[in-house]
Amino acid sequence: MNQRPPAPDSAPLAADEQPFFSRPADIHINPYADERADAYTPVYDAAMIAKYDRTGPRYTSYPTALEFKPIAADTEARLLAQQDPNTPLSLYIHVPFCRHLCYYCACNKIITKKNSDAGDYMAYVEREVRHKRSLLQGEPIVEQVHFGGGTPTFLSDDELVDFWQFLQGQFRFSDKPTTDFSIEIDPRELRDTTLATLRALGFNRLSFGVQDLDLDVQLAVNRQQPLVMIEQVMQQARALGFVSINIDLMYGLPRQTVASLQNTIAQIIALSPDRLSVFNYAHLPERFASQRRINDDELPSAADKLTMFANTIEQLTAAGYQYIGIDHFAKPDDALAIAQRAGKLRRNFQGYTTHGDCDLLGFGVSAISQLGADYLQNASDLKAYEQTITEHRLPAVKHIHARLPDLLRRYVIMQLLCHHYVDFKDINVRFSVDAVTYFIDEIQQLAPMQADKLIDMDTKGIRILPKGRLLARNVAMVFDQYLNHANQQRFSRAI
Repeated sequence: MNQRPPAPDSAPLAADEQPFFSRPADIHINPYADERADAYTPVYDAAMIAKYDRTGPRYTSYPTALEFKPIAADTEARLLAQQDPNTPLSLYIHVPFCRHLCYYCACNKIITKKNSDAGDYMAYVEREVRHKRSLLQGEPIVEQVHFGGGTPTFLSDDELVDFWQFLQGQFRFSDKPTTDFSIEIDPRELRDTTLATLRALGFNRLSFGVQDLDLDVQLAVNRQQPLVMIEQVMQQARALGFVSINIDLMYGLPRQTVASLQNTIAQIIALSPDRLSVFNYAHLPERFASQRRINDDELPSAADKLTMFANTIEQLTAAGYQYIGIDHFAKPDDALAIAQRAGKLRRNFQGYTTHGDCDLLGFGVSAISQLGADYLQNASDLKAYEQTITEHRLPAVKHIHARLPDLLRRYVIMQLLCHHYVDFKDINVRFSVDAVTYFIDEIQQLAPMQADKLIDMDTKGIRILPKGRLLARNVAMVFDQYLNHANQQRFSRAI
């Protein structure tokens, strides 16, 4: 069948038109697996970045959240009731509270100093969990849990224990060694017992923001945390048996220099975190009130930002970190890096993940769920969210159903972002299309990248080459049917 499937705005497809998700029996070799040591190392090319870099989505979903529409009545209840109990679950708990306002923040987090505020909020989240759980059929197994925010360790140790035990009373948790129970922490606010409490509950992964270790930069963004504090947290976490620790860094912050960031990266490498996320600071004071406290004159130049980015890549790859993609690095023995080399890495609203086969249930204000081909998002306003829960209504206010054309394009985009490759034979078998014919327009659009040696296209597929790996989002954007020049301003820059 060489015709294009229906456009995204056509009627929903029948059940028998849905694609074949599991790998067909006649494909014995995963075309996305690649164990070569240099298979993931990017090459920084300033000229190519200047030529191709433009704003675009981060593709934690496709269609992206900006395409979600107001949800129809009873849609969320229907989707929860239809969830396949044989599909494992990933739970996301959003705790939108922080004790300190970081000036670079673009999340519009709720800043509060009263534990009772969080306690009241968690009572609403519990009611949401109960409501959703009552609609699920059977007993799906939870393989992944992530507490995000805000700062979930804003909650007291007792509140964390109580909520975790509540979750375990609602769901059956997997006891496989591959389970992933993670939480974002703030080293500045940890109590002496918090890490031990989290480890005793079963959390095995931690993530926290450092952003920069230079005191002058920290003062400029209102986030002071000395190196010794980070060292102590790392040492305690490792002693307790946390299997993976992620650190977030930023480049482009006020008062940051090329030399100061190099020093920060060197100090972080010495701490040896398992994963690193290195984000480009996007200064948008017209959209985010907290950023208005940053002095524009103290921001580094665009040229310095690119140098910072290039140096960071060189430092981390020289230290042995594997480039995962979209700002992320991991040690070669970390689960993310292993999954990427095995051709099994996935991407969803939790970012890069080894549990992409799970249905995702999000709980709390603005949380997003993914049930097969459907995405749902809770109200982003706290009062509106709480009012919905008070009225015993399900909290999703936005939704989109990914039809077959979306699922095909989602698969292509995610393979490009996770494995820097898309295999035409794999696409043909999974979706009953001739990939070259179906994507002929996109292939023609990619010709300049082929000429610039950012990608290599042949009859087998499309492979992103080392010079193109830092521009993988730009390659993926070619396959995005929703993206156009009019709405690019809504997204972050690829670099």
